[in-house]
Amino acid sequence: MKTSTMEIKAGYDIEHLNSTERIQHELWPLDAIETEKAKFPCCLVWTPLPVVSWLAPFIGHVGICREDGAVLDFSGSNFVNVDAFAFGSVARYLQLDRDQGEATAILICAVLDTLMLPSARNKCCFPPNLSGHTCKLGYRHAEYGTAITWDDALQSSMRHFEHKTYNLFTCNSHSYVANCLNRLCYGGSMSWNMINVGVLVLFKGHWVNIRSILRSFLPFIFVVCLGIFVVGWPLLIGLLSFSLLLIGWFLLGTYLVKNLLEC
Repeated sequence: MKTSTMEIKAGYDIEHLNSTERIQHELWPLDAIETEKAKFPCCLVWTPLPVVSWLAPFIGHVGICREDGAVLDFSGSNFVNVDAFAFGSVARYLQLDRDQGEATAILICAVLDTLMLPSARNKCCFPPNLSGHTCKLGYRHAEYGTAITWDDALQSSMRHFEHKTYNLFTCNSHSYVANCLNRLCYGGSMSWNMINVGVLVLFKGHWVNIRSILRSFLPFIFVVCLGIFVVGWPLLIGLLSFSLLLIGWFLLGTYLVKNLLEC
């Protein structure tokens, strides 16, 4: 007996729906964020860098957290920290939603559109197979490296970066986080990079407490005050030039010379 095209399509749709529902069912509720115990489930986390953040406080070290709240961060050549955040405790965090709710999606979309970041209209894509992709980048996502759970994506990126040489200017903690988000196809996008990861945490991150704010800005204020006292106002021009050079380098490597910051 012949099978009609309509029946084949219906069967495919049912199989696709079942596989998708099965993956979504595995997204169990996360534990609450516990800042005192340094547990930040499914969060991006940030802390200031020694010396560099003293001169440019918007520059820092980032990591991404597993579903149990443990922080993973690329902090040295061939090495990804697990639950031992390099350069100090978390100062700022942003929890990411594995399955964007309607209200959350609308809010984040408005912010990301303003910041020219990838859209967050779609949830993470956890395909059990090629036909199970919920994103619109199925083949490209599969080629890049898909994951069936949040932690699976972070673990795959960890294995990838265990063979990478750390460099503050070309392959750093932001590169690792961007790789994880691309592997998750977070927000339905595979355009995550150093720039939009940094901007996302900078504009949307929450401070852990007042002490973390002071730890992030007091060294910069001290350097500025001491520099003005010793050198004078030209120091401000020097700091501004330093910041502009850093921003220019990352913008150049990310958007103009595509392979310059490939990691």
